[in-house]
Amino acid sequence: MLEFIKTLLINWVTHEGPPDDFPLCDFERIRYEVRPCDVLLIEGRSRVSEVIQHITHSPWSHAGIYIGRLHDIDNVRLRNRLSDFFKGEPNEQLIIEGYVGKGTVVNPMSEYVNEHIRICRPRGLSRLDAQQVIEFSIQQLGKDYDVRQIWDLMRYLFPWMILPKRWRSTIFEYTAGETTRTICSTMIAQAFVTVNFPILPLVKHHEETGIELISRNPRLFTPKDFDYSPYFDIIKYPFVAFADHAAYHDLPWNKQGLVHNDKEGIYNPNLEKEKEKEKEKEALTQDSALPKKKKKKKNIFNFMQSESLKENLSENLTEDPKENPKEDSKKNGNHSGLV
Repeated sequence: MLEFIKTLLINWVTHEGPPDDFPLCDFERIRYEVRPCDVLLIEGRSRVSEVIQHITHSPWSHAGIYIGRLHDIDNVRLRNRLSDFFKGEPNEQLIIEGYVGKGTVVNPMSEYVNEHIRICRPRGLSRLDAQQVIEFSIQQLGKDYDVRQIWDLMRYLFPWMILPKRWRSTIFEYTAGETTRTICSTMIAQAFVTVNFPILPLVKHHEETGIELISRNPRLFTPKDFDYSPYFDIIKYPFVAFADHAAYHDLPWNKQGLVHNDKEGIYNPNLEKEKEKEKEKEALTQDSALPKKKKKKKNIFNFMQSESLKENLSENLTEDPKENPKEDSKKNGNHSGLV
């Protein structure tokens, strides 16, 4: 019965509302740019997310650590352990996260395609340390989610004037079973502590070295602390960007299209092309004009010949035979000789 009530309660607090029509980030760009050991901050939509957002005064209610794909894991033993918890495609991009009701699990990054995501990248983390951080995260798979820690964190972050001192948080107390439970931010913080990577360390004066760093209690970390840390680079890819062009487009390039031809100097290829086009046009106009002139001369000559023929014909037809007596006498003489 208690287990049934617990399941109902978990389903109620983890129920997510509908996503926005247009998310604030470009998921495809994030999926392309993300690297192993990047911390992904997620603005959740569940009831427990609203509680975390309220007590931390931040929109980030969840955090996961990106570990890459299966073939990105160098250690074969770790790769096999990861395969025991993830049965999907080997090319899936994976994150390890602590989730209410499920514990520490590995999920494909594609589950957050409609969410608002921000990348927090540990600055200067070496590849060897990155593999160690991933190893620690994989070893946490299967642990339960520490719901008690959420309650203790909430009591710790509330003003003391609201809650009595006897309700003070037990977040600083260490019990025997604490290593079997964790939350998302604590697990990620512990992973970076294993390689002495700073998140929000306490900086103190030291007589010999000048300063010294003291690690913060991992149980105090919330998702917003990775956003606030000066040792993590914040990477954003908005869904609608106003500067999607590369920076080299803003260089003061010559706008006339000039080209430097080493020692030959600078020339304008556009002017050369225009000159070539002008020459081609002139050649075409000359070629097109030649046949027209020949044809015109031929037409005039034919016209003159036809006119002269017409004149000759008209003269022959209108000429009177009496006007040529010599020709008539010749004809008549010939006839008279026969008589």
